[in-house]
Amino acid sequence: MTNTYDPKHPAYFDEADVRQDLTRIFDLCHGCRLCWNLCPSFGSLFDMIDARDGQVDALAPAEQDRVVAECYQCKLCYLKCPYVPPHEWNLDFPRLMMRAAVARHTRDGGNLTDQALAQTDLIGRVASAVAPLANAMTGTPGSLPRQLIEKTAGIAARRVLPLYSRERFSSWFERRGGSATSAANGRVAIFQTCMVEYQEPGIGQDAVKVCERNQIQCEVPHGTVCCGMPWLDAGDMEAFQRHGQKNVSMLSAHVRQGKDVVVLQPTCGYVLKEEYPAYVGGEEAQLVAEHTYDLAEYLMKVHREEGKGLDLNFPGPVPATVAWHAPCHLRAQNMGFKSRDLMALTGAQVTVIDRCAGIDGTWGLRASNYELARKVAQPMKDEIERANAEVVVGDCHLANGAIVEETGRRPVHPIQFMARAYGIPEEPRK
Repeated sequence: MTNTYDPKHPAYFDEADVRQDLTRIFDLCHGCRLCWNLCPSFGSLFDMIDARDGQVDALAPAEQDRVVAECYQCKLCYLKCPYVPPHEWNLDFPRLMMRAAVARHTRDGGNLTDQALAQTDLIGRVASAVAPLANAMTGTPGSLPRQLIEKTAGIAARRVLPLYSRERFSSWFERRGGSATSAANGRVAIFQTCMVEYQEPGIGQDAVKVCERNQIQCEVPHGTVCCGMPWLDAGDMEAFQRHGQKNVSMLSAHVRQGKDVVVLQPTCGYVLKEEYPAYVGGEEAQLVAEHTYDLAEYLMKVHREEGKGLDLNFPGPVPATVAWHAPCHLRAQNMGFKSRDLMALTGAQVTVIDRCAGIDGTWGLRASNYELARKVAQPMKDEIERANAEVVVGDCHLANGAIVEETGRRPVHPIQFMARAYGIPEEPRK
C-alpha cells in the first residue's frame, strides 16, 4: 500500500493500491468520527462499517465507490481533522477522494456529463455569442430544453443555472481602455474565472471600479483559461494539469512584474492557492499561490496596511442587515471571513451563514446528485430564512443559484454590495 497524494508517484494511479489506502483511512475515520455531520460521505461510510461490526476491510469496492461519489470536495474535513500532514497518519481525506476519482477516470474514462461541465471556455464563448438563444435554452429550470439537456448531458433540469452575457468581462475591460487609476495601494492581475467572464461580468466590472476607487490598479491578463476545477472534479488529471500549467505561466509573469493575483470566485481561488502547487507543481505554481488572494481578502489586507486603507465614505444605499453566505471553498482557504469584515466597514450588521449550498464545484449540478444536494442545502436555507435580513450576499455565483432555488431570494456578490454602498451604479447588462 502506498499512502500518497502526489500524482507524480508511480503508484498514484494504481487502483488496487488506492483501495488499500481507502481501507486504511476509512478505518482511521471510523475510529474518530469527528466529521460525522460534515457531508453525506461520512454518514454513509460509518453506517456501512457499523453494519459490518466495524470490519472496514469487509467493504465491497462498490461501497467504497459510494463514499467517493458522495464526497463533493468541500475540503472542510481537512480543516477539522487532527491527523492531517505532517501527522504520521498522513490523513488527507479530500485528496484521497481525488486520488480515487483519478483512478476511476484512468480505468473507465470520462463521460458526456464530465465534458458538458468541464468545457467552460468552449461553451462560454459559443453561448455568449448567442446569449439570448442560450439563455432561452438553459434559463428556465424544468423546461423541455432543460429536460433534454438532463437526459443527454446529465445536468439537473431543475437546477438554477447562471445566464450568459453577450459582452464578456474581458471585452468590457478592453472597451473601457483598461484601468485608469494610480497604484498607490497596489497593482493586481484579476483572474476573473469563467463564471465572471461569460455569465456575470457585473461582478468583474464592480471589482475594477471598487479597486480603482481605492487606488488599486487592475489588469486582466490575456490568455488565461478556466482554472480547471471541473476536470479535477471528474478525475481527469491530465486535462486539469494542462489548464493549470497555462494559467500558472500567464499569472506568474504578472507576479514577477510586482502584481498580486485577485480571484473573483472562491473555488477558483482555492484551486490557485492549493491545487496548483499540489497537482501542477513547480516554482511558478508556488509563486502564484503565494501571491493569490480572494478579492475581499486583498481589500482587507490593503485596509490594514500602514499608510494605506480603504475609502470609508459610503454615500450609496447601505442595508441595515445582511445575511452573508460563506461558501465552503472560501472557508476552506482558512483566512477568516473577509467578505463579512469588508461589508461591515459600511456599518451594516452582517449575519454569517456558514452552511453548505450543496453545489461545491460541479457536484451539485449533476442530475445524479440533485436530490442529495437539495438535502445538503436545507440547513443553509433555514439559516437564511431565520436571519430575515434585508439583503442576501454570497461570493460563489453557483451557490447563489442554489440560494435562489431554495429561498427565492437573489443574492449579490460582496463586491457588488460594496459598489452600491460607494454609490457606483450598476452597468446595464448586455
